[in-house]
Amino acid sequence: MDTSLIAETLYFAGHGGDQIEAYAARPLTEGRRGGVVLIHHLPGYDRETKEFARRFADAGYDAVCPNLYSRVGVDISPDDAAAAVRAEGGVSDEQVMGDVAASLAYLRGLDSNNGKVGTIGHCSGGRQNYLVAATLPTDAAVICYPGLIVGESPPQLPTMVPLIDHTPQIACPILGLFGNDDQFPTPAQVDEIEHALREAGKDYEFHRYDGAGHGFFSPDKTSYRVEAVLDGWDRIWTFFAKNLVG
Repeated sequence: MDTSLIAETLYFAGHGGDQIEAYAARPLTEGRRGGVVLIHHLPGYDRETKEFARRFADAGYDAVCPNLYSRVGVDISPDDAAAAVRAEGGVSDEQVMGDVAASLAYLRGLDSNNGKVGTIGHCSGGRQNYLVAATLPTDAAVICYPGLIVGESPPQLPTMVPLIDHTPQIACPILGLFGNDDQFPTPAQVDEIEHALREAGKDYEFHRYDGAGHGFFSPDKTSYRVEAVLDGWDRIWTFFAKNLVG
């Protein structure tokens, strides 16, 4: 199997016509395939995020991750960009939806796209992806340990309001991956999200991992949990193969 791929930084118009940075990766094989938009976590548009994009390309998908912090500068470190965004109270959901909508359009505009595009987000990106599933045309959404779908907004991030009331508008299958040691969301909050999806008759599946807390997908952090991650990636590949291939 040919696993050759290309990865590059590119720029396109995001929310409000603002020029934003994005990281894209795609296979160099012929034929049509699904696409995946990655919504980065609260720590920002970092090496981990770009590694995930290349991993999707290696698996046969076109992938793109918009830098949601582009407006505070693209020539500063991810840590500094994330700190600047937190100091401003976070990024508004409206702005994120505009940037993700532009990313979805980028993938759908590729000659290689088969008409299907999914989305995945970790941490704050998982929360934002819940809103994407309710408001934007995505074919499948993966939410990994998303905080603030339910619960109180932290005072330092007033833009991160609960999203559970958007559940009835969700229009695509949802895969949720959670750690049972997480406090953001807590297991009880995951129960609440699952209840809302079930009551609304949505197509979803949740998987929860003992011994895993917040950020268990992050390979450079002590929160990394290899057994949960291996199972999680298997779930992701199966889910996207079902919803994005063909």
